[in-house]
Amino acid sequence: MLQPSPAAELVEAFTNTVDLESGDDDVATTDALARWLTGRRLAEPSLRLTADDHRGFLDLRAGIREALDTDDPVAPHRLAVADAALSQVPLLVRLSDPRAPLVPAPGGPPARTALARLAAAWAEVVFTGEVHRLKRCAEHTCGWVFWDSSKNHSRRWCSMRVCGNRTKSRRYAARQRDLTV
Repeated sequence: MLQPSPAAELVEAFTNTVDLESGDDDVATTDALARWLTGRRLAEPSLRLTADDHRGFLDLRAGIREALDTDDPVAPHRLAVADAALSQVPLLVRLSDPRAPLVPAPGGPPARTALARLAAAWAEVVFTGEVHRLKRCAEHTCGWVFWDSSKNHSRRWCSMRVCGNRTKSRRYAARQRDLTV
């Protein structure tokens, strides 16, 4: 079974900092986001974020979630807002280390450096093709991001037992209603 790279795991973890069903958000505040970034070694423990920094991370998260493979139509405005946040990110392309060809430019503000590390992880996932294995759950009330380990990239739900069953039950009930009308 193909395992996700550290970059794919980071992108998955970042997008799943919000639970769309319950509304719980692990990075709802600047302090919570700073702790999350520090816990993932994307920033130093002394990191202090502004409200604008926080908004940039949330915009990037929404954009990545939107860019992931799903049956839902894409919301271009979310991608544009994320692209705007990324336009402020200083990234450097290196030839000296093929394991990390895209890195934050040195000397940048700590918040931008952390955002650049997330952007580099996203770029790696896209460049390696792993983006096709990272998917957003097709159950519209869920939206959880998961790694599709199926051979033919056909998995649609984060959990067949929960989300897949919900979707299929709803479809079955709709077909039954249509038959009785």
